[in-house]
Amino acid sequence: MRQVKRMPAPLYRKLRERLTLFMDDPSHILLDNHTLGGARRGYRSINITGDWRLIYEPVSDTIARLVEVGTHHDLYGS
Repeated sequence: MRQVKRMPAPLYRKLRERLTLFMDDPSHILLDNHTLGGARRGYRSINITGDWRLIYEPVSDTIARLVEVGTHHDLYGS
């Protein structure tokens, strides 16, 4: 994902922390893992920070395809 390459170092570290947490426990409360609707139906989102989100597509019980990362506004427009 191009967005990851442009992230400031502190935000990149937070992303790595949350991905580690996600791999250990995808339903951890800090992640606020939830389904998306509309044009992103079939995708899910987790929180990276208060404003940054990671959208992913569940492929199987043990595989997720990372789709996009960005601010809430950048990803959802509001």
